[in-house]
Amino acid sequence: MRNRREFIQTLGMAGALAGTGTLTNVAAQNTKSGGSASRREVRVGGKRVKVVDIHAHANFPEVAEVVKDTPLARAARGGGRALGQDRIQELDKRGIDIQAIDVNTFWFYEAKDRDLAAKIVETHDQGLVKWCAAHSDRFVALTSPAIQFPDLAAEQLEHAVKRLGMRGAAIGGHANGEPLSMPKYDPFWAKVQDLGVIVFMHPSNAENIAKPGALEGAGDLGNVIGNPLETTLFLSHLIFDGTLDRFPGVKICAAHAGGYLASYLGRTDVACDVRQNAKCANKKHPREYLHDQILADSMIFSAEGIRHLVAEMGPGQVVYGTDMPFVWPDTVDAILEASIPDTQKEAILGGNLVKLLRL
Repeated sequence: MRNRREFIQTLGMAGALAGTGTLTNVAAQNTKSGGSASRREVRVGGKRVKVVDIHAHANFPEVAEVVKDTPLARAARGGGRALGQDRIQELDKRGIDIQAIDVNTFWFYEAKDRDLAAKIVETHDQGLVKWCAAHSDRFVALTSPAIQFPDLAAEQLEHAVKRLGMRGAAIGGHANGEPLSMPKYDPFWAKVQDLGVIVFMHPSNAENIAKPGALEGAGDLGNVIGNPLETTLFLSHLIFDGTLDRFPGVKICAAHAGGYLASYLGRTDVACDVRQNAKCANKKHPREYLHDQILADSMIFSAEGIRHLVAEMGPGQVVYGTDMPFVWPDTVDAILEASIPDTQKEAILGGNLVKLLRL
């Protein structure tokens, strides 16, 4: 995990852009948010477009005091996701207008004490709300509820949305190894549907899938392979176990281009038709959920990858994401260079999220 200094030192994004979209420097001093004097604007077909980032993280050192002298104390020491002036400067450099932030290391799912879990989430939410209130024109927040207690998670989500002004939830791909498609988690999904908010799903290196040591070695395979693998399994459970049918109003944005699902959709799509042992509970073909309830962020890092996501899912199901503050190639270039109409580029860069996040 990169620390704050490494994050600042290794930042370096956004090259020259080609195609009908352009990214140009403009002078813009945003004193309210503390933005830089030089802030980029993204243009598609000569038109200035709003850029909204769904995939960005933070953590808050205050939570260490909450879990002090508990088995979770070590897990709460993570760094490298601090919010500060450098975050705003990075938004300005990339041309990002609004960023949705969340706490995405779900170590607190291991909390067996309900009151402790509640206090952890409350502390995270307080940190997010404070930051967003100070920079209300640049940031919105997603709460990360204690999903291991589904009824509590539902209460936390309602409080975060109705009382704190948050725009949805961020969750992991499982709860201590349990698929979130199990009926016990229905109270959470019911609340998501009732509130009409988006859920952003972020994996944790396929810890629920791979045997210990399986993804060790060169290449950071836990991240590069494990993360999309976990996401693919998560989405597949929600489809095949019938969760998305029980809650047709739920919309989920899956990190890292939705895992492997959109890239290998054909096999998934025919499984229930040809595999007699599949025991599918879903009422529709998997591709239909990708056209409506499932979204993917843009972190596939190529123009062809963006075009393929749009071809498989539709332009309304793909959104811009960065994984900030971690250092990955920015995908504004890929979106602008993709062989898709300008109206679709505009939707992916921000138009879809303006609606989903109620900006």
